[in-house]
Amino acid sequence: MITLAHLSDVHLAPLPPVRLRDLASKRITGYLNWKIKREHTLAGDGLVKLVRHMRAQSPDFTAITGDLVNLALDAEINTAHNWLETVGPPEQVCVSPGNHDAYVRGQLEKAMARWGAYTQGETLDAAPFPFVRRVGEVAIVSCSSAVPTAPGMALGRFDTEQAERLGRILRLLGDGGYFRVVMIHHPPNQEQAHPRLGLYGARLFRAAVAANGAELILHGHTHQSTIYAVPGPHGDVPVVGVAAAGAAQGGDTGGHDPARYNLFSIQRLGTAWQCTLREFGFQRLSTDIVLRLSLRIY
Repeated sequence: MITLAHLSDVHLAPLPPVRLRDLASKRITGYLNWKIKREHTLAGDGLVKLVRHMRAQSPDFTAITGDLVNLALDAEINTAHNWLETVGPPEQVCVSPGNHDAYVRGQLEKAMARWGAYTQGETLDAAPFPFVRRVGEVAIVSCSSAVPTAPGMALGRFDTEQAERLGRILRLLGDGGYFRVVMIHHPPNQEQAHPRLGLYGARLFRAAVAANGAELILHGHTHQSTIYAVPGPHGDVPVVGVAAAGAAQGGDTGGHDPARYNLFSIQRLGTAWQCTLREFGFQRLSTDIVLRLSLRIY
C-alpha cells in the first residue's frame, strides 16, 4: 500500500518586510488585499500543527498543489524552501506551482530555481512540466497552471504543448500499469471556468485525461474541500480539491474551509486498484485536528 498526502495553498505567513519598490507592480493590490482581509483569514497559525499531524501519518509521498507564497517576494521564496524541508526531503515531496508563486513576471523561475528538486522529476524533453515522480506502482504527474497575470486576476493557463506532453505521459504510464495521480493548482472542472479565476485550457487538460486515462486528479486554488469527477476512457476519474493549509483554524476563515489535508491509501487488489480518501483538519469551532471524512473513491 502507498499513502499519498495532499496539501495546497499554504500562503506562508506572516509577510516579510515589504519595500515600496516591491509594490510598484501587481503586488500593490495583493498587499492591500493581504492587509485588509487575508492577514486574518490566512494567518497560518495552524500550519505547523497541521504538517506535524500529517507527518505523524508517515505518508510515502506528499503532493503540494501550489500557492506556497503570497506576493512571490524573494524573501518569501526562500522561506518557502525552508518550509518545504520541514515537510520532507525532495525525493518524498513535490510541488505543482500556483498563481501566487508566479505573482509577477520572473518570480516563478526564481522559485523553481530555489525550490530545486521539489519542482523536478522525469520529463519527456527539456520542458519542466509535466514531470513524473514514481513511488512503487504509483506515478505522480505534476502539471503547471501558474502564470503571471494582471491585477485582480488569479487565472491559470494550460496550453496545447503541455496538454500534448501530459497525454503522452499518461499513455506511457497507463501502459506500464501505474496508478496515475495528476496534480495541478487550478481546478479543471467546467463549473470553475471563471474568466478571472479559472483555468484557461481546462478543456485541453480534460481531453488529455479523457483520451489517455488517469486514476486521480488533485488540485487546490479554491480553498475548499471538494470531490467531483471528469470523464476518462473507461469511466469517471475522481477530482479532489483540498482546503488551504494556511487557512485559519476555526473562527474567521473568510467563508473558506479551515485548514485541512488529504491522505490517500492506494493499493492494487488483484488486477484492480483501490483508493481510499481520509480528510483531516480543523473544524470551524475548534482548534483540534480531526478525521472529517473517510471515503473510498476508486
